[in-house]
Amino acid sequence: MQSLLDTLRHIVGSANILTDGDLSAWTQDWRKRSSGKALAVLRPASTEEVAQIVKACAAYLAAHPDCGLSLVPQGGNTGLVVGSTPDKSGQQILLSLQRMNAVHSVDAANLTMSVQAGCILQNLQQRAEDSDLLFPLSMASEGTCTIGGNLACNAGGTQVLRYGNTRDLCLGLEVVTAQGEIWHGLSGLRKDNTGYDLRDLLIGSEGTLGIITAATLKLYPLPAARLTAWTAVPSLDQAIALLTLARRHFDAGLTGFEVMGRFALSLVAKHFSQLHMPPHLEAPYCVLLEISDHVSEAHAREQFEALLEVALEQGLVSDAVVAESLSQVNQLWHIRESIPLAQPLEGLNIKHDISVPISSIAEFVRTTDALLQQAIPGVRMVNFGHLGDGNLHYNVQAPEHMDPARFLAEHEEQVNTLVYDSVTAFKGSISAEHGVGSLKVEQLEKYKSPVALDLMRAIKRALDPQNLLNPGRVVRV
Repeated sequence: MQSLLDTLRHIVGSANILTDGDLSAWTQDWRKRSSGKALAVLRPASTEEVAQIVKACAAYLAAHPDCGLSLVPQGGNTGLVVGSTPDKSGQQILLSLQRMNAVHSVDAANLTMSVQAGCILQNLQQRAEDSDLLFPLSMASEGTCTIGGNLACNAGGTQVLRYGNTRDLCLGLEVVTAQGEIWHGLSGLRKDNTGYDLRDLLIGSEGTLGIITAATLKLYPLPAARLTAWTAVPSLDQAIALLTLARRHFDAGLTGFEVMGRFALSLVAKHFSQLHMPPHLEAPYCVLLEISDHVSEAHAREQFEALLEVALEQGLVSDAVVAESLSQVNQLWHIRESIPLAQPLEGLNIKHDISVPISSIAEFVRTTDALLQQAIPGVRMVNFGHLGDGNLHYNVQAPEHMDPARFLAEHEEQVNTLVYDSVTAFKGSISAEHGVGSLKVEQLEKYKSPVALDLMRAIKRALDPQNLLNPGRVVRV
């Protein structure tokens, strides 16, 4: 493939094609569950360079159909389902979009921002705030993940309850097709009913149908105040009742509602002892609520105190703390966001990113916890997530005295089957916000409707007949 590499070197420049040395920053996934081998790592600087790369690879694959060549697009490499790292064949080219990190424009009147795919999420939040506007997508990896990756897997985050997933925050896309053509779809329109919705088809496709190179995103007015409260709740049933009460009190002003189990928080206290932990960690669950108010901080605090008074009277919460400063707000959110960082420090584990109807969450957890304890006595549940939108990170840790590597090797398939069977019984989804990647391809084939899978395969074959883009991810053809 030397001739192809020479062509690619001419497109991106010698400094931006990497073929040897330590490439683990691109070839190893974030969880360190998988490590692949890339034929090359390419770092294009523009959409035009991406298009030239795809055209060159498509032409080479047409001339050498058995060479095994394919392209794997990658953003910040923070994915959790092994969807943006190469396999072990050494025939895949890793296409890193991190150099494409410019903000094209902010249109305050239209409440939109047009950006390249490699922009770091935290930088976009700050750019919006500098214009007295809000880009509400927020998650633990926001200092590293890119908006292109967020769009590719339709990421959720902590404010889905009010603003929706990444799909709901996008108005237009610029995409390079599998043939190397550029779709200039960077529309800032909120109404455009001119045929099939290509934008929504490509969002969540994990780089298998096209390569997202830029996006036009929705912005919102910056709220006058944001308040956060930490509450202790006796059970998930009470947490759901608290959610219902908070919705009635705040309506669209309720922007965050995160639940955290006792064991999940104990891992943060154990592995990040430098953090100032709030009280009530012995409660079965804690809930982190956030509201946004467009009147004033005093108005927001009055609303919050009224809610908590009713919740205490009804026995929905046993105690509560309202953050008094931005520093305290950040501390509370840092604790929530440290749960996925603390869990691997406890040892290898089995992660699940599932969703079920909110009304069924408490019964799902009771039922599935019992099934897991029956199958593997002493198993520990790291249960936390976005209760407000029905998304739980229902993770399974080895029993205390079992070697984590042995637990993973002996029980992963058993645990996944048990959890996903239960999710299906409760009419849920085996992937809520992390995507499918390569990690859940087999499970998707088991739990997804055969009709839906046939439609997905037909779309993949139509848009990428050479199977050039991220093959083996999401759906196998």
